[in-house]
Amino acid sequence: MQVCLNGTRGAADGTRVPLTPEAMARDAARAVAAGACDVHVHPKTPCGHDSLSPRVVAPVLEAIRRRVPVPVGVTTGAWAEPDPAARLERVRGWTVLPDHASVNWHEPGAEELAAALIDRGVGVEAGIWSGTDGAARFARSPLGPKVLRVLAEVTDPSPDTAGASPRRLLDDVGSAFGRPVLLHGQDGGAWPVLRLAGRLGLATRIGLEDTLTLPDGQQAADNARLVAEALREYAEARDASSR
Repeated sequence: MQVCLNGTRGAADGTRVPLTPEAMARDAARAVAAGACDVHVHPKTPCGHDSLSPRVVAPVLEAIRRRVPVPVGVTTGAWAEPDPAARLERVRGWTVLPDHASVNWHEPGAEELAAALIDRGVGVEAGIWSGTDGAARFARSPLGPKVLRVLAEVTDPSPDTAGASPRRLLDDVGSAFGRPVLLHGQDGGAWPVLRLAGRLGLATRIGLEDTLTLPDGQQAADNARLVAEALREYAEARDASSR
């Protein structure tokens, strides 16, 4: 179970969303204590914007690693640095390296960015989003067999269609070059997709990046509560599928 601490959310989403390095580290520690075995985080500027700057990424990684012994990964989303060349330069300038980084395969410059990360010894999560051509691009990529895993991201937020959307995405992903697949949804689709991952025995994730609410619709107090509920939901779905 990976915990995704904050995503692109900001102060408007409430004080429970960790935005500073120390807040991220405290939240990561609680989530790992609740059962998370991997951390995904979006480093933020003091203004709360996602950033790939070495001066922003390094303090976040250092703070979290002081508190948890599990792998820590970051985003490389194009929204944090829209220009592909500048994004590549940012990543090449990182002074503290994450264990892994997500690369959205539908974004311009994804191949070059993934290659640079692999060259630096950083594991690549190949982000394949539903509703994009990411799966088709990834299927043609010579880097496919070299990625750490495929991050199958169901962008459909509706719980009503969260059953069919992930299955279509998994069909598009196909064999994924034999790499592990982590399946997750977002907002209203987060919990239905997590349960499907449990039934299929796939890795998954949960956190305030993906949803602010618990399965019963109540607001989640923090990432640790989401992780605890996710592990319970996942185990129940897994058990039901084996009967």
